[in-house]
Amino acid sequence: MDSFIGTWNLKQSEKFDDYMKALGVGFATRQVGNMTKPTTIISMEGDKVTVKTQSTIKNTELSFKIGEEFDETTADDRHVKSIVTLEDGKMVHIQRWDGKETSLVRAVNGKSLTLTLTLGDVVSTRYYEKAE
Repeated sequence: MDSFIGTWNLKQSEKFDDYMKALGVGFATRQVGNMTKPTTIISMEGDKVTVKTQSTIKNTELSFKIGEEFDETTADDRHVKSIVTLEDGKMVHIQRWDGKETSLVRAVNGKSLTLTLTLGDVVSTRYYEKAE
């Protein structure tokens, strides 16, 4: 878990608009979402992980225990059941709602974090760099 701890700044995004469309996010919100370069702060206290996402538009905060299901309200206001696990050195976050499922997989390589968002056959990749 240690490699994920820190502050991560979004540098590049691929197919994020397609992913938001697949989620059912409206046009205006997608426009804002595509322009926003959020900062993600991952911290851990005891067995509780906190993931804060901060941007000029909206801030979100999640606290959870690895492997334990929790209720989450997403940045686009979906109410989902989530679970986060560690698999092969990756942080795998699964969200389920209304019979749908999406995965948010974070992988760290040195000072880079890659976030892969998957919903059905739509895949978006977002690249973050660790803040000094």
